[in-house]
Amino acid sequence: MALDSAKKLEIIANYGRKEGDTGSSEVQIALLTARIAELTEHLKIFKKDHASRLGLLKLVGQRRRLMKYFKRTDKVAYLALVEKLNIRDNI
Repeated sequence: MALDSAKKLEIIANYGRKEGDTGSSEVQIALLTARIAELTEHLKIFKKDHASRLGLLKLVGQRRRLMKYFKRTDKVAYLALVEKLNIRDNI
């Protein structure tokens, strides 16, 4: 269920601070959000795929920890990212 390289490069270009930026919190959160969306669609079709469900829960937890860190370090950029990605601010 990995993202294809073209989609990954597009996300990095949209959310990166500079060219080639793959490690910033914004990029990591955006990549995790895309993977979570794909897994969610997969699980709507294959309801009994419990291994993928466990992977989805791990990804959600990882994204939650990254969002918590990002909110603590740069709240303005965090709120802009949450708005841009259309995800809830539940941290």
